[in-house]
Amino acid sequence: MRFTREQLQACYGATVPDLLPSPLRLLFVGINPSLTSAAAGAHFATRGNRFYPALAAAGIVPGIIDASDGYPPEGLAWLRAAGVGVTNIVPGASARADELGREQLRAGAAGLIAKITRLHPGVVAILGVTAYRSAFASPGAVMGEQPEPIVWDDGSGSSRVFVLPNPSGLNAHETVASLGRAYAGAARAAGVSAPP
Repeated sequence: MRFTREQLQACYGATVPDLLPSPLRLLFVGINPSLTSAAAGAHFATRGNRFYPALAAAGIVPGIIDASDGYPPEGLAWLRAAGVGVTNIVPGASARADELGREQLRAGAAGLIAKITRLHPGVVAILGVTAYRSAFASPGAVMGEQPEPIVWDDGSGSSRVFVLPNPSGLNAHETVASLGRAYAGAARAAGVSAPP
């Protein structure tokens, strides 16, 4: 479905429900939803976003999910069976992630940490190093696994944290193949493989 300009503009600040299967093995974290994602009610719903092709290339799901009209039942079932969740640093939608200020990112990171300490994902994969640096006050952070895990509130364990490339088409130096390789590393760490 193609949304009109008016429909998309009406989605500024709207949220997309988190996808949080149980057990939650691997939690992907976007920067914030696009207007298209808010209109469709599904994460990474913009046509041309390479998130779902990268998940397929990584072997996390058995095929490419088309979320442009919302989650198809089969795709949703694949994600749930694999224990793969999706959320965002900042919950409110905007046309571009660069519209977000540092304070929004920092507040979003605090909320994300609270969510992680409550939900106990094995691995958290944050998609975008620039946003991660601002949100988590880590200006020297580089791609890959971060040195400090997020410790759970009950003290029973922690979540490993990976910073991975953002799948947006604006991230032109990444391909589906390179994204797939990066995402596969986090999936292996989380014990995730594609459902049959």
